[in-house]
Amino acid sequence: MAEENKKTNNKNFRKLDPKKKLLDERVIEFKPVTKVTKGGRRMRFAAVVAVGDGKGLVGIGIGKANEGPDAIKKASLAANKNLVKISLVDGNRTIPHEAYGTCGKSRVMIKPAPKGTGLIAGGAAREILEIAGVKDVTSKSLGSNTKLNVAKATLQALQSEHTPEEIAELRGKKVEEL
Repeated sequence: MAEENKKTNNKNFRKLDPKKKLLDERVIEFKPVTKVTKGGRRMRFAAVVAVGDGKGLVGIGIGKANEGPDAIKKASLAANKNLVKISLVDGNRTIPHEAYGTCGKSRVMIKPAPKGTGLIAGGAAREILEIAGVKDVTSKSLGSNTKLNVAKATLQALQSEHTPEEIAELRGKKVEEL
């Protein structure tokens, strides 16, 4: 009985097999970082990676290591642990409504767009939206343009989206009543 409860409580949990490449990954930012110590400078590498399946599943991860490929690998593993499901409508083409996301001084606004508009976004916001599988959307980055913060703000805006069915269920009404 306890095992059944674990399975039902973790219905959104998805264990990923590292040998099977289910998710696409994109390196959003890769840079050398330096720590100045008494003995001199210590060079390392930092990476920000986004992973997603192109159908509404997306995650962001950060990794640091002495070698570049190791930093990317760590960031990819962290992103796989932080996967979230986002709401898409019109045949997984666009988002349900306008939303804002913030992280630090970065703010991102995303708006649904008519079919055929394409993905109008720049920088890290575009990478997150592409890997999530959003096809038609308009986006604007406001405030700071730090890649990590813009990526986190975009993900926060996508997470705040709710489909009309979800809103109707929360209010205890039918979709037609809304």
